[in-house]
Amino acid sequence: MLFVLVLIAGCGRASGDLPASCPPGAFSSAVNPLVGQQTGQQISAEGKSTLEAYLSAAQFPDLQYPQFPNFRTEAKEFYESSGDSLPWIMERRPSAQARALIQIFQQAENEGLNPTDYDGSRWAGRLLALDSGRAPESELIRFDLAVTISTMRYVSDLHRGRVNPREFHFDLDIENKSIDLSEFLRGKLVNAVDVAGVMRSVEPPFPAYRQTVEALQTYMKMASEDNSDPLPVPTAPVKPGNLYISLPRLKQLLSLLGDSPAGAVVTSDSTYTGALVIAVKHFQKRHGLEPSGVLDAQTFKELNTPLGQRVLQLKLTLERWRWLPHEFAEPPIVVNIPEFRVYAANGEYLPAFSMKVVVGRSYKHQTPVFATEMKSVIFRPYWNVPLDIQRKELLPELRKAPDYLRKHDYEIIDANGAIVGEANIGAEMMEKLFSGKLAIRQRPGPKNSLGLIKFDLPNKYDVYMHDTPATQLFSRSRRDFSHGCIRLEDPVALAKWVLRDQAGWDTEHILSAMNGDKTFRVNLSKPVPVLILYGTATVTTSREVHFFDDIYGLDAVLEQALAKGYPYTTDD
Repeated sequence: MLFVLVLIAGCGRASGDLPASCPPGAFSSAVNPLVGQQTGQQISAEGKSTLEAYLSAAQFPDLQYPQFPNFRTEAKEFYESSGDSLPWIMERRPSAQARALIQIFQQAENEGLNPTDYDGSRWAGRLLALDSGRAPESELIRFDLAVTISTMRYVSDLHRGRVNPREFHFDLDIENKSIDLSEFLRGKLVNAVDVAGVMRSVEPPFPAYRQTVEALQTYMKMASEDNSDPLPVPTAPVKPGNLYISLPRLKQLLSLLGDSPAGAVVTSDSTYTGALVIAVKHFQKRHGLEPSGVLDAQTFKELNTPLGQRVLQLKLTLERWRWLPHEFAEPPIVVNIPEFRVYAANGEYLPAFSMKVVVGRSYKHQTPVFATEMKSVIFRPYWNVPLDIQRKELLPELRKAPDYLRKHDYEIIDANGAIVGEANIGAEMMEKLFSGKLAIRQRPGPKNSLGLIKFDLPNKYDVYMHDTPATQLFSRSRRDFSHGCIRLEDPVALAKWVLRDQAGWDTEHILSAMNGDKTFRVNLSKPVPVLILYGTATVTTSREVHFFDDIYGLDAVLEQALAKGYPYTTDD
């Protein structure tokens, strides 16, 4: 340290110019005696003025996307904390940390991001220009600022996503996830030993996120290797034992995708049987289809989906992961709409268990995407019929069959909840039911549309999870049949899980409450976070990749938003 300080004093570093008596880089970086960290290349008063002009304008023409208004304040703070130095330049050359960041920018696609957003193709030329160690100060400033803005963009995108989910009417808040970028760059990255490790600290903490990143890289590699033609689709489904002319191509594809074990033996080049049938069943299960082994139209559709489309699905899923909160007071419950499945997570954000669900119909009754908390469980609930359903579904039935309400355990109530009647409904009462002055509710019991248990989720959509008497729907591979609420395959298991910290709520007690004669609410001792999400790709703990149909068309909407290019949204 003493040797470095002597060099600084002897060469007159404060001038900002390189004296003829000092070799290039002799004083370009130093050890800060207060914190034991390196400081960057010192710049002259003129250089500082140039840098400040770029920062004040929030526009830098060297960048692929020159304007950075939403990073202006953070960038100013970063350079103010750096004194009269360029943090990413050491001895007139790019620092090791800058080079590591540039490699990350260039490989951004591996994380599901776009390298162009971080000047991916421009860095090679910039590095070449600075390699001699004799680049003019103006060029050093431009390089340093490009690294700073690109890093801020990358960290922000990796941490909370490129687009704001509220633009798609998703009730997920990314505003409370902002990072102090100036402090992060200064405190974590400028002197980082492991830049890649520091960057990973800002990505979503869930194991499934990192597994999805790994799956993306695998599928990108597969997409680059597979250039074969699509499988021909016969006029009739191919059943086990039938002839099919493209079995070699089918086996090749299933082997590439990992559905057919490497050692599987195919005994015929034309008869669909044996190991290939098993492989097709595995493929069907991964793609949300009934694992029948029959090569039907839907199976061929999934088999012939280009791997580039699978890459896109994984990228869109990663974007949605980034929208989520990174911390939870309690392990969350997560519903994935296109998968028709709910997961309960443990303390490590791994699935504790999962079950099938029924979600809202794709036409007019879509289940919304939002985050909330489960605060109570209601046993033997009433169902207060929403006015829209009352008008469009129940009143037409009532006009056809006057005893419809009585047969289905409905009753009519006024605004105070008092029972008005269920029979002998005249024109005046029908008008009040249509206007909403009177309401219909369904009494507790086995006929109740909510079943015998309801999980209350306070939200503006009036969406909740519940039991259902229509259990036959869980046998379907596609399960969008509700008006928006989430029907559970095994509500007893979920009740036992959310009440696990409250004494006495074992399976027997839960069943007794469900089949008793009272309606009552049990408040949870700790609210449970609930995430209603939309992802057409998931990766299991065993690294198996599953894909699902874009039932609400939301992948297409997000793809279109991202295709517009940076800055994607009004939030930079």
